[in-house]
Amino acid sequence: MPPDGEVRVSAPEAMTDTAVRMAVIHRIPWIRRQQASFAKQERQSTRQMVDGETHYLWGRRYRLLVNKLETDLKSAQSVKLHRGRLVLSVNPSASTESKLHLLDEYYRSRLKLKVPDIVQKWSQVTNIKCDSWHIEKMKTKWGSCNVEEKRILLNLELAKKPLPCLEYIILHELLHFKERQHNDRFKALLDTYMPDWRSRRDLLNQMPLKQERWGNTLL
Repeated sequence: MPPDGEVRVSAPEAMTDTAVRMAVIHRIPWIRRQQASFAKQERQSTRQMVDGETHYLWGRRYRLLVNKLETDLKSAQSVKLHRGRLVLSVNPSASTESKLHLLDEYYRSRLKLKVPDIVQKWSQVTNIKCDSWHIEKMKTKWGSCNVEEKRILLNLELAKKPLPCLEYIILHELLHFKERQHNDRFKALLDTYMPDWRSRRDLLNQMPLKQERWGNTLL
């Protein structure tokens, strides 16, 4: 269910249409509560990539400072934190889209620094092997996994959220290698390995959302 309230259903191929409809009907009260919650959730304004604009990194808010270089060499462009500001050094002719792309690559690099240690930590704790992980821009999920290939996909937007949220999503996806469904067994596994997972989930879902159609992990 993305933040616009649209309901999307994922079901096993062997499940009949009637069984799917009955499952959805059974969940209607919960769906209504989630739609109401999404309607109240804060949204970021459309990004213009100009001085003073607010951006997030690991849950902290930073003001953007755009520094125009004296060269058109793309290799000279960079993003860094300096004195509490997010400094974007770009070519004089850089478009809004190219600035956004540069910032996205910065977020990707930050995730790549954090994810390996977190995956290793929880793989050891749970004794669940993860063969690979990847970072993608996703509009409907914080994360997903391929059980057969032992692969985890993480939403690029997680770089903007507090680190405990990233840790929660990684553990969440790892546990799907052991239990595919969001059932009582899955929740019991989360309770065992991360007793505060609900507060981490709530923190993730309380953070401002990008002004775009992509959703939250609701479990």
